Amino acid sequence: MTETPAFYEEEHEEFREVAREFTTREVAPHYAAWDAQHMMPRSLWTAAGGAGLLGLAVPEEFGGMGLTDYRFRAVLDEELVRQGALGVALALHLHDDWVLPHLLAHGTDEQKRRWLPRMLTGELVTSVAWTEPGAGSDLRGVRTRAVRDGEEWVLTGQKTFIGNGISGDAALVLARTDGETGRAGEDALSLFLVHKADSPGYGTGKQLDKMGVRASDTAELFFEDVRVPAVNLVGAEGGGLRQIQQVLPQGRLAVAVAASAVARSTLADTLRYTGERTAFGSRVLDFQHTRFELAELTVEVEVVEAYVQRAVHAFNAGTLDVVGASKAKYWAGERARSVTDRCLQLHGGYGYILDYPVAQAYLASRLLTIFGGTSEILRETIGRAVADEA
Repeated sequence: MTETPAFYEEEHEEFREVAREFTTREVAPHYAAWDAQHMMPRSLWTAAGGAGLLGLAVPEEFGGMGLTDYRFRAVLDEELVRQGALGVALALHLHDDWVLPHLLAHGTDEQKRRWLPRMLTGELVTSVAWTEPGAGSDLRGVRTRAVRDGEEWVLTGQKTFIGNGISGDAALVLARTDGETGRAGEDALSLFLVHKADSPGYGTGKQLDKMGVRASDTAELFFEDVRVPAVNLVGAEGGGLRQIQQVLPQGRLAVAVAASAVARSTLADTLRYTGERTAFGSRVLDFQHTRFELAELTVEVEVVEAYVQRAVHAFNAGTLDVVGASKAKYWAGERARSVTDRCLQLHGGYGYILDYPVAQAYLASRLLTIFGGTSEILRETIGRAVADEA
């Protein structure tokens, strides 16, 4: 087989040293406690900002480094997952891969000067508030509404499954601005960055008790006649759905990259475990069944990596569309779930013990087929594209 060019270059490996030092010092010793507490400290965000790990794509004019090459974000994900800290990776995704692209693409210069420097330092932690109890992946079913009142909008509604919902300072809220109550049309929804501290009526519900990735807080949000300054409208009035479609490839690519990292890390842990664990006088790795399983898993992980890396190259070239990102996210998420399941089986009883990384990976990987668009929605997106091309 012809050797393919290396995915990472020297500058990415230099960045990896910074990311690895940070995760080893700031994350690894504490992550189990955060998982038990269902919350990461705010000091982690400021530490990440101080290490230059937040807002990599923010232009230099706003204090950032302007690193639009997504391979740098992939390096950070790999190092976090290597420490078993997928919860940190996904929390950063919400901030950097879902909110930030909207501000970079559609924010005014005034908004960028006001918000981006604080996002870089971790002083301003953000989340996306799109899903609702009656509207998960179906954003046209959103019922939260915003009504214009002079130089403000009055926001009323409820959101659920909001990552960083408790720890975050501001949420990018999707709301109806057409005054209607039926299913939203193309120009019915708008996006607002709503700051918790400055917004009476902005309430946080109970923290949702998740089966995995518990260090990343998830909650319900409530907006009761919250007055939002008109200058906090992000993009055009009525342009929310189009803006989300525009940045969706990056959000889904982020999940695909994380899923690939989870699959690779879990396989590496399983290779080590089966090489050390003995049964009936032999290493578990020496049984033919184990070798066959690991052979299949190795090929599966390498195929996922190659596919996701192709999507990263397409994103860097500006050619990754929603369908392409949906394919990468669907394939990587489903394979991560399959790989962790089979690796857990190879651990035997120890695989069911939460002290072992494979058990945590098994629980975490289940989210990767849901977060950022369920596999069912992704298949529908891909299927429509296939039918249109037929």
